[in-house]
Amino acid sequence: MAEGVARLGTKLPFEQAVADVAFFWGVKLEETTVRRHTQAAGAAYVAEQTAELERLERERPAAPSGPAVQYLSADGAMVPLVGGDWAEVKTLAIGEVEERPGLDGLPAAQTTNLTYFSRLADAETFTRRAYVETYRRGTETANVVCAVQDGAEWLQGLVDVLRADAVRILDFPHAIEHLTAAAQPVLGAATPELKAWLDEQAHTLKHAADGARQVLSAVAKLPVQRAADPTAAGEARDRTMTYFTKRLAQVQYAAFQSAGYPIGSGSTESANKIVVEARLKGSGMHWARAHVDPLVALRTVAVANRWAEAWPRICARLRTQAEQRRRSRWQTRHPTPTPRPTPVEDAPSAAVATAARPSLTPPSPRRGKSIVNGRPTALHPWKRFGYDPRHDAPRDLRFPC
Repeated sequence: MAEGVARLGTKLPFEQAVADVAFFWGVKLEETTVRRHTQAAGAAYVAEQTAELERLERERPAAPSGPAVQYLSADGAMVPLVGGDWAEVKTLAIGEVEERPGLDGLPAAQTTNLTYFSRLADAETFTRRAYVETYRRGTETANVVCAVQDGAEWLQGLVDVLRADAVRILDFPHAIEHLTAAAQPVLGAATPELKAWLDEQAHTLKHAADGARQVLSAVAKLPVQRAADPTAAGEARDRTMTYFTKRLAQVQYAAFQSAGYPIGSGSTESANKIVVEARLKGSGMHWARAHVDPLVALRTVAVANRWAEAWPRICARLRTQAEQRRRSRWQTRHPTPTPRPTPVEDAPSAAVATAARPSLTPPSPRRGKSIVNGRPTALHPWKRFGYDPRHDAPRDLRFPC
């Protein structure tokens, strides 16, 4: 029941999860109960991943074997918080790249076996925490890692940490967006001239051996003086040229495709939708900041069909936490009594205590003769220990004074 409630709360709004629990199990629960159990399961999984990350950082074990070609990409999606604020949830997508026939029948790179890691965190914190998933997927040991993403600076920093020698590829649709931003002030929005120009540049950029330089030349030749606002059009053109020049090595799409590498980050954009937005951006939803990570952590295993793998670890941690709470409550109700210190004035002195306690050792023998005229004196051992050899029996066991 606990697993079912958490799983439904991960996939559905809590109100709908309540209805499904009642339908499938015949159990009526409050919405707050479903929310509490789901968030507790998510928090347990976050704690599990955090503990595993700390172990990896402490022990530095050898990474598992990775695939021949791995896809790695990250992006962010905004979610609404309580109080009207918005925050960015970052998601890392990791998959395996295979060449399969495309829609035209020709071989094309496709990404399979996708898994995800999501957190509401700044770029530095997210990069550190994402290592737990890249380690599990063998990113360190993969033969080739294709980092396909947009041109954001924090994404380049993430690749620098997780796999510095990755093949960095600018997402092809993002490249077309920048070309559109340069040409639209000159050729107009949604005009046939703009569409024809973009189609030509996209084909050149994607298939020509020197496509990036040809496209840069076409951007430089845009007749910005014919624009309604020549100054703004010139600035847009210059921004696009600077953007492409800085990322020239990342837009060699003809070479990437011939090597069997993907050139689009559609898998990551899809991850933003299915992991984050489909559950956290429903109508009227607003989330406490502390509740975002538990839910997106559960979403990453639910949408990647890894629930059966993750739930035993979640369940074990939940039971451990419940046992710790029980012990804490028991100790609160049954505190260990603290012994009262004995007042100094009531403690007997060492001399008095020694005098009051009878001695168990015989007194030191007095000096003198033990036999006089063949008869034992009081100093003879027989006399001192109360033994009468005539009767072979003990006498009154009193020490001589």
